[in-house]
Amino acid sequence: MPEIHIPDDAPPVLRSSAVWPELTARAALHHYDTLPANEDELIERIRPAELVLNIRSSQKFTARVFEACTRLRLVSVWGTGTDHIDLAAAARHGVTIATTPGVSATSIAEHTLALLFAIARRLPEVDARTRRGEWARGSSVELCGKTCGVIGLGAIGRRFAALARGIGMRVVAWTLHPREIEIVSLDELYRTSDVISVHLRLSPETTAMIGAAQFALMKPTAILINTARGAIIDEQALIDALQSGRIAGAGLDVFATEPLPPGHPLTTLPNTVLTPHCAGITPEAVEASLRLAVSNLFR
Repeated sequence: MPEIHIPDDAPPVLRSSAVWPELTARAALHHYDTLPANEDELIERIRPAELVLNIRSSQKFTARVFEACTRLRLVSVWGTGTDHIDLAAAARHGVTIATTPGVSATSIAEHTLALLFAIARRLPEVDARTRRGEWARGSSVELCGKTCGVIGLGAIGRRFAALARGIGMRVVAWTLHPREIEIVSLDELYRTSDVISVHLRLSPETTAMIGAAQFALMKPTAILINTARGAIIDEQALIDALQSGRIAGAGLDVFATEPLPPGHPLTTLPNTVLTPHCAGITPEAVEASLRLAVSNLFR
């Protein structure tokens, strides 16, 4: 039987999944339900491994990790992001990196739409005021007929674009790989969009690509949604834009530092809706992506 090392199933999702019995029947497992404390502990856990199933992205697979783990042949990642993996180092050491693209697209796109509605309709504020006995009405925004700018047209971006069109929005997009949706320049997207939704991978090219200059182009009524990676947006510039009214609001599932530190400025702003990087964590998406991650190992 092949041996599979799982160094970071914390909080645990794999052991309770439907794919776990199949995995235990087909492989000898070295399973850890705690996160490695540091790079040295990650190396210790996977040094003998040929096959690794990577659940969490909190511990980076650096060049040093690949240098130390000389038997490693494949890392199967639960998820689509590889910003925690030194891909060039993996290639130099002959290690294949596999991901699970597309399986969480519907879940994340639906969460993106939920954040958009929450901001446009000011649901947290209205809920809180109603619970206090107030009767505040008339402060929400109708989205039908507005322009939705989608940055990135991978599986998630395309699915969200379809949902936005489904509620009557005009969809424009910017993407590295042009598709059938109306493509505009980034500057035009920032200037004309009532809603801007980010669906890009984090890379050196996309890190902090939305900063003060980009917020200066946006409408003061614009809503920004980010369910991709927090570091794509200059977080301080976002905070400044929200505090000053440069944009109307933001719905965020991802942040530069996760979990958010206590007292973080974003948690104090009334024009934000925040969720804990959970857009892709529905039972359906978790099971499908774990099954694909396991399937990648055996393939």
